[in-house]
Amino acid sequence: MSIKARANLRLKLNSKKQLMTILNALTPEAQASPTHRASIKLKEDGLFLVLAVDAEDTVALRATLNAYLHWVNSAINVIDIVENQKSF
Repeated sequence: MSIKARANLRLKLNSKKQLMTILNALTPEAQASPTHRASIKLKEDGLFLVLAVDAEDTVALRATLNAYLHWVNSAINVIDIVENQKSF
């Protein structure tokens, strides 16, 4: 893959537990990328989830970022719902 587009994002999460839950959920997706046009590396840095995306073009970069940001947002919403259910 010839890299023409790159993005690095650092997303601060509320807790180490939230970070590890999301990291564990997304790692299989990152390891088995459905396209050869983009690759992503995930890692933790304190309370930050770091996403490093390399892509052949900006279209692939945007699609990959959108997918992962959507998955992170969905995971946070589910974690919040589960934690609120424990309060009842």
